[in-house]
Amino acid sequence: MSRLVELGEHMIGSSYLTVFTGAGVSTLSGLPDFRGAGGLYSSPESQRIFDYEVFLQQPEYFYTQVRELLYSEQDIRPSIVHTVLAELEDMGIVRSIITQNIDMLHERAGSRHVCAIHGSALQHHCISCGAQQTIDEVRPAVLRGQVPTCRRCSGVMKPDITFFGEALPVEAFEAAIRESSRSDCMLILGSSLLVQPAASLPLETLRRGGEIIIVNRGPTPLDDLATLRFEDLREVFSHLQGVLCVRPSR
Repeated sequence: MSRLVELGEHMIGSSYLTVFTGAGVSTLSGLPDFRGAGGLYSSPESQRIFDYEVFLQQPEYFYTQVRELLYSEQDIRPSIVHTVLAELEDMGIVRSIITQNIDMLHERAGSRHVCAIHGSALQHHCISCGAQQTIDEVRPAVLRGQVPTCRRCSGVMKPDITFFGEALPVEAFEAAIRESSRSDCMLILGSSLLVQPAASLPLETLRRGGEIIIVNRGPTPLDDLATLRFEDLREVFSHLQGVLCVRPSR
């Protein structure tokens, strides 16, 4: 039996399959790995983009830098990984997705049960009064090169992304812990498992007697504990698309 066939059997045979995704999933959509060579975090200057204190002083800097990354829907599309995962959720094979990514590509592909543990730009809040707006409500201003402002008090709107200097969203992380604990199989995709506390979530699955399967280009600290280990996301998901997804991907 080939390892790819074995992968499919593990997924189908799982009673509660969760998926944990990192930046490697989004690189297939053309986004840089934030912490890789050339990524947004590869220089001290670029880390200012997601620095909370910098945002408070210069919100226009943040919106200028991430306008194409987060607010333009023209160039960046869900990859084969995003679309196949959405299909597998529709089929009842994938129960939930825990993601470190803030790019909303899982949601755009059609996944409904997503725990974005570092937040996302789907919702924004006013840093002055707390009023909320959706990404669709703030997108026109951002694309015009403006800082989106609150309709109630004219304060600056901030996306619900976890910046440096902020705590992780409590509800999302608690939900991720619950999903990890319930899982008898966690599929880990495109993550080096180096960023804490997110990297501790697969251990919740292992502690409860579940198994982990890793697909990542480079090594991870949990490779020796994985039931199966693969390198190439595109190869793996091309196989899954052909074998498990009876409907065409979105």
